[in-house]
Amino acid sequence: MTRLEDHWWSCSCASRVETKQSSSGASWLASKAKEMMSIITTVLSNAYGSLYDVRTTNLIRRGLVLFTVGVFLALVLNLLQIQRNVTLFPEEVMTALFSSAWWIPPCCGTGAAVIGLLYPCLDSHLGEPHKFKREWASVMRCIAVFVGINHASVKLDFDNNVQLSLTLAALSLGLWWTFDRSRSGFGLGITTAFLATVITQVLVYNGVYQYTSPDFLYVRSWLPCIFFSGGVTVGNIGRQLAMVDSKGSSAPHMLYFQLCS
Repeated sequence: MTRLEDHWWSCSCASRVETKQSSSGASWLASKAKEMMSIITTVLSNAYGSLYDVRTTNLIRRGLVLFTVGVFLALVLNLLQIQRNVTLFPEEVMTALFSSAWWIPPCCGTGAAVIGLLYPCLDSHLGEPHKFKREWASVMRCIAVFVGINHASVKLDFDNNVQLSLTLAALSLGLWWTFDRSRSGFGLGITTAFLATVITQVLVYNGVYQYTSPDFLYVRSWLPCIFFSGGVTVGNIGRQLAMVDSKGSSAPHMLYFQLCS
């Protein structure tokens, strides 16, 4: 009888020890799992923060590059039109830098930044990534063709402005077909031409400057063609910059998605 009691007592003590050990092991595993989850959460938050910082930095850098391109093109092309007496500014304005109104380059730079940033965003929204002629050589040729179209608008002599407008319209559509061929590019080009023409009409109507021989209300009829081709050109520059930034930031993207998976 005594042996049975001793045996029962030893078994109960052993079971209590095993229960304590198992409970302590479970608590240790729970604490380690909690610690690992905390580490993973910290790593994911840091990766997301770095990814967000990279995107913001790339966006600002692309905007500055597009603004600079817009300012440069505005100075060169507006000077060309002034020298050919296509646009006329008041006497006091002609003493400014590059014989142009001071507000034209910043406005054109801002417009170029907005348009250039909108093009890749619209491509992503429509789910149609633009892959046609995605290299810098094609972008430079597009810029050269755009400058040539603008130069032709002041150099070519036709019997009337309608013939010149039709010619420039064909050249602008040819520029879009050669270097873009996307629905988003065509739509944004049309929108850019419409809005820019309306703004120009308002400026000329208020006497800020004027066009010689206007035949489309207060401006030349070929002006929307210039705005259309300019929008397509700046859009191609924005797309190329976005592609370069996406390649440069591929490492943070891969880290983030690997951690998420």
